[in-house]
Amino acid sequence: MKPRIVVLGCGRIGRMHADNIAAHSKTELAGVFDIDPRSAASVAKRHNVTEFSSTAEAIESPAVDAVLIAAPTSTHVELLEASVNAGKPVLCEKPIDLSLERVNRLKKRIAGSNVPVMLGFVRRFDPGHAAARKAAACGEIGEIHQVIITSRDPGMAPDGYIETSGGIYRDMTIHDLDLARFILDEDIATVSASGSRLVDPQLMVRCNDFDTVTVTLVSESGRQAMITNSRKAIYGYDQRVEIFGSQGMVISGNRRENELTRYGAETTGAAAKLQHFFIERYREAFLAEIDHFAAVVAGQASVPVGFEDGRIALLLADACGLSVAEGRTVRTDELT
Repeated sequence: MKPRIVVLGCGRIGRMHADNIAAHSKTELAGVFDIDPRSAASVAKRHNVTEFSSTAEAIESPAVDAVLIAAPTSTHVELLEASVNAGKPVLCEKPIDLSLERVNRLKKRIAGSNVPVMLGFVRRFDPGHAAARKAAACGEIGEIHQVIITSRDPGMAPDGYIETSGGIYRDMTIHDLDLARFILDEDIATVSASGSRLVDPQLMVRCNDFDTVTVTLVSESGRQAMITNSRKAIYGYDQRVEIFGSQGMVISGNRRENELTRYGAETTGAAAKLQHFFIERYREAFLAEIDHFAAVVAGQASVPVGFEDGRIALLLADACGLSVAEGRTVRTDELT
């Protein structure tokens, strides 16, 4: 029997998850909930599923086997705990919360539970990124020395989004922090970060945030990971991973709208634009994530990226913020 998954939150990413679950051969969309009844009704009608009247009704329903949380970040802790208490496996979008203290308290409350909790760090499931990591893990490039992650959005997010996002390190860089840990497969010892307002100099005044950041992570053994983020790349959604080692290098590159390359009198090797944004760029990864979650719910696979991974990613994001605020390298053992 296919696991019946309810989606909590019907914004852009929630709608995408609902569509993917409904279309997937191994899952069934059990229903949806959103605080905005119009959003929930639209998705429920499109897939002919139940529109639940509350998160509690959705989580506790006997017609629901598992929960996918795509609601606002401020609700994640409450919904995670409710799902675990109801014995329902849960896939939660990142971050767990904007407060490491709240996450640590939740960790204590759900300690000892055997209910699977999976975090939505979807880049781990990207075919190119996963293949690069596998090649490095198999020793294809010798000992890993450096990981370089480039992640740039195609345009600035609206102020309303930025103001509630927790800042670029918790919102955007957190994906790359988790990906660096995934590739290095080693604890991070130190974090050094810088932040600038080069796209929008008034961003500090309006939103108290950065639009251009660089982060250097150093693992316990001295391996390095460098992350560069920008809120605006005029050429599209720039997503690249390079893993450099003692015996070579592997690169997971960008995705384009198509693979056509033009040669002529005016251009040499002109290629199509990069795919627009994360839903297009990571489409295969989102489908693979749902595929793996279905296997977890069915008891056929273990959780590949769990609660502790989400907690550590938030800790590293906080270390970035502290590094910028105090102008120094931060040891991760300073934070708990």
